[in-house]
Amino acid sequence: MKSKLLLVGIILGGLFQINAQNNIVEEIAWVVGDEPIYKSEIEEQYMQMQYERTPINGNPYCVIPERLAVDKLFLHQAKIDTIEVSDATVMQQVDYRINFYIENLGSKEKVEEYFRKPIAELREQLIEITRNSYIIQQVKEELTKSVKPTPSDVRKFYTSLSEDSIPFIPMQVEVQMIKLNPVIPQQEIDDVKARLRDYANQVNSGQSEFSTLAILYSEDASSVHGGELGFLGKGELVPEYANVAFNLNDPKKASKIVETEYGFHIIQLIEKRGDRVNTRHIILRPKVSEKDLIESLNRLDSLRKDIGANKFTFEEATQYVSQDKDSKNNKGIMVNTKRGTSSTKFEMGDLPQEIAKVVDTLQVNQISEPFIMRDAKTDREVVVIVKLTNRIEGHKANLKDDYQTIKTLYEEKAKSSILANWIAKKQKETYVKIEDDWKNCEFKYDGWLKK
Repeated sequence: MKSKLLLVGIILGGLFQINAQNNIVEEIAWVVGDEPIYKSEIEEQYMQMQYERTPINGNPYCVIPERLAVDKLFLHQAKIDTIEVSDATVMQQVDYRINFYIENLGSKEKVEEYFRKPIAELREQLIEITRNSYIIQQVKEELTKSVKPTPSDVRKFYTSLSEDSIPFIPMQVEVQMIKLNPVIPQQEIDDVKARLRDYANQVNSGQSEFSTLAILYSEDASSVHGGELGFLGKGELVPEYANVAFNLNDPKKASKIVETEYGFHIIQLIEKRGDRVNTRHIILRPKVSEKDLIESLNRLDSLRKDIGANKFTFEEATQYVSQDKDSKNNKGIMVNTKRGTSSTKFEMGDLPQEIAKVVDTLQVNQISEPFIMRDAKTDREVVVIVKLTNRIEGHKANLKDDYQTIKTLYEEKAKSSILANWIAKKQKETYVKIEDDWKNCEFKYDGWLKK
């Protein structure tokens, strides 16, 4: 089951920070205030960035220590301003990160082997690093909170841009959708529930381990980890699952059957920790028959023909027929949230692959023939028709069509200027020493090497 995580884009920099007291000899590269930056921190962050394929613009042995130095300036400011971050926020991100590593490397043991330390130690280091990342972000937000551009500011900014500085906007489309979830025969649902009841009985009688059954039979990515989801809060789980998971008390027992939009589950408690819970689950998804897929295809094809005959509009059909929760009450209009904001405009790469392939063949205001696709959220086969309502060809940004993009550019430039000025001021006020072997750099911010 996919949890409803809002994925925060934090690069967890110094994942392997090593404290000086744990080393007999530790080379110091920089000192900022009374805080040293060790060579090991730089090497280990470089390794982490390579693992995450994070681009480094320049010499890593210049870029990384400077980034760590800037972070120390922000963290010192956070102490002055008494900025804090809740434990729940930090732990949510740490648990997500560890689960990410386990999923990508294959097991907890492989994670420990790769990072050369136990999961418990890795978790403690991630807690500090994640907390610092959130704190630094809060300091930046506080310093730049005055940036609130008016339309006049945006217009002046746009007219000040040179021709080469105006961004190019790739082709974008606006799309409406009607989706049907084919009916699943009751016998199929009954068969799935019977299998889950059998698995639960095997666990509750001590005949089988829950994790073994999950590896063998569960139908989502967590199966490779014995169905374990990691520590999650209520808001990260669908309500039906959360209501059962947080009421479990016996780690040796399997829950009753739970139905969610993703399928049918049985759940086992692993551990509760404050307002988070770690569980295993086995999920089975009833299969759609070929007959029911064809029936849904025929139904949407008839609907498409009725719209073409002006019996009703696409928008009216959406309200009464579509089973897509995200667009049903929005006239079927698809909304793009992949770029940090909500927009009705999609670059082709932002659309689900099956929809993009169909939209690419449509003229504006043309409705597609019905087609089958796999719903990314529920991993079920669904039947869809789409209407291309607008196609905006690639062009240089202009105020009429791309106001939000230009506004974002203005905000980024204004905030960068404020932060650069703040850093320059702090450089003058803070003791900074860079060892000779680390000085030969072109730094992003002047002022580290005081004359």
